[in-house]
Amino acid sequence: MPDRDSTPGAWHLPPSAYLASRKAAFGLPGRPESLYVTMRDGCRIALDYYLPQARNGAQPPARLPTIVIFTPYYRRFVTTDLTVEASPNCGRYRDFFVPHGYAVVVVDVRGTGASFGTRDALRSPKERDDYHEIAEWIVQQPWSDGRIGSTGISYLGAAAVFLASTRHSAVKAIAPLFAVTDIYTDQLYVGGVLSTIWTGRYDELMIALDQDDRPALAKFAYYGNPLFAGPQPVDADADGHLLAQALHQHRSNCRLNDMARELPFRHDATLHDPALTLDVCSPGHYARQIPGDVAIYSVSGWYDGAGYSNSAITRFLTLPRHQHRLLLGPWDHGARTNVSPWREQTGSDFPLLAEVLRFFDHHLRGIDTGLDKERPVHYFTIHDEKWQAADAWPPIAGTRRVHPDADGVLALHAPAGPGRDTYQVDFSVSTGRQTRLERLGAVGIEHYYPDWTERQAQYLHYTSAPLAASAELTGHVSASLLLASSETDAAVYVYLSEVLADGSCRYVTEGLLRALHREGLSQSPDYVASWPVNTCDRASARLLVPHEPARLNFALLPVSWTFAAGSRIRLSIGGSDEGHGPQVPHGRPPRLEILRGADASWFDLPLRDAPR
Repeated sequence: MPDRDSTPGAWHLPPSAYLASRKAAFGLPGRPESLYVTMRDGCRIALDYYLPQARNGAQPPARLPTIVIFTPYYRRFVTTDLTVEASPNCGRYRDFFVPHGYAVVVVDVRGTGASFGTRDALRSPKERDDYHEIAEWIVQQPWSDGRIGSTGISYLGAAAVFLASTRHSAVKAIAPLFAVTDIYTDQLYVGGVLSTIWTGRYDELMIALDQDDRPALAKFAYYGNPLFAGPQPVDADADGHLLAQALHQHRSNCRLNDMARELPFRHDATLHDPALTLDVCSPGHYARQIPGDVAIYSVSGWYDGAGYSNSAITRFLTLPRHQHRLLLGPWDHGARTNVSPWREQTGSDFPLLAEVLRFFDHHLRGIDTGLDKERPVHYFTIHDEKWQAADAWPPIAGTRRVHPDADGVLALHAPAGPGRDTYQVDFSVSTGRQTRLERLGAVGIEHYYPDWTERQAQYLHYTSAPLAASAELTGHVSASLLLASSETDAAVYVYLSEVLADGSCRYVTEGLLRALHREGLSQSPDYVASWPVNTCDRASARLLVPHEPARLNFALLPVSWTFAAGSRIRLSIGGSDEGHGPQVPHGRPPRLEILRGADASWFDLPLRDAPR
């Protein structure tokens, strides 16, 4: 089934219907205006701006609301073929919003593209300050009506949060799409385990872009077109000598692979600067500074990397008074793929930018779009293949507790007597190379977990009896495991699967926790959550005592999934994911014992009977 917005009752006015009523009246310019804007410290930031053009007698207004996009992935490439899209990262926003009557400004962030300067972190307070100055430049332009919105996928969406948190009075609405909130919790150290995708493949991508290393860039699906010839200089730099100077500065940019390893605990600072932490580089650190009259639309997908869906949900929960809306679809990072095994096509059929347009029309242009009649939360349920609406998150209030029992049974009631199951960790065990994580390294994945049935032999399983009726799971599964390890540390992975009536398995979601971080749950006002969030700070770190039981409480990543009648629910436990995280502990694969019993281990599932 498709993910289009046609589920009856999910919207009063579906995004596609709104778009059909909101015709694109204007044309695109043949090329943008491109220039440098000088920052407070003399750093020159490159930007392009696009203004609507008259078309078929329709004249654009003299003053326009602006959508600003901040990117580290080049605002434009030089191309050797004018038929090739020079802006693969940002062209979608230009092509969509300009014809609908918005000015669009695209900015190379400091230390990237044609901009000067260096990046001293993965986002930084210095870069955030630039955004305020760009907003001030925009409102001083003769074509600006003084109202600014911002959107974009991933880094671009996080930048939109940064911009709004500067409290510039012109910023009225932001739509962060697939964007991180807390870099430690949801990006670099999910569950306290370092992501080797970020410190490996993504870092390689950024170095290749920053240094205009075209042979190195060639292996990346979205940036490796051989017709791309480096970042586009600004108009005044006809011979490219300024671009060459900027690129030379970029050679001194921060290397994420090096920096991340200095910050193994939450709130850690770099050795050279005690003020430079992952906190101050995270949009969530500043989000509560966003003025209350700024509207927010947070969007993510169930397979959006490691923790980006958590980022969208916590932003929604942390900022409830900001006319905030939440959309969660059956998507990977950036909605390039519909991840449902029951989809009709690989790509998404949902008109996402139409929904964002309606949001901006409502809050930037003052158009009566009917948006205020829609419920604030929309989410897609996989296997039922339908959109649902809710007034709050989580949409399912209660949970059902299930327990690991003897002989690999997942039981609805606590086992009558104690027991334990042994699992020898093997560091070669992996979820494969077609997972939710590969997209974070700019890998084009079309089929997710296609070999999940074959990979089941790697794990320790607990499987329920066949379901008498279908059941919907929406939200976060929580794990509470009492276990012992032969070593002083371990990484514990839990996977949720649907075992279909024919015996084949479908990956549903996963979660993990490094045992070192089992003590303490975060109660940060900057990261409000309806699920357990582990503290992962240095003060709370505790090594295991070998063979002594310890309790691990953590959440799996959220999902909405319907288990069919006759299917079985399976929870699996592992101790490594080669290719996505390091060995824990290095070179010493632990032997784990999972304790069973009335007060031993359990899982809480946000499960309800699916409507007939």
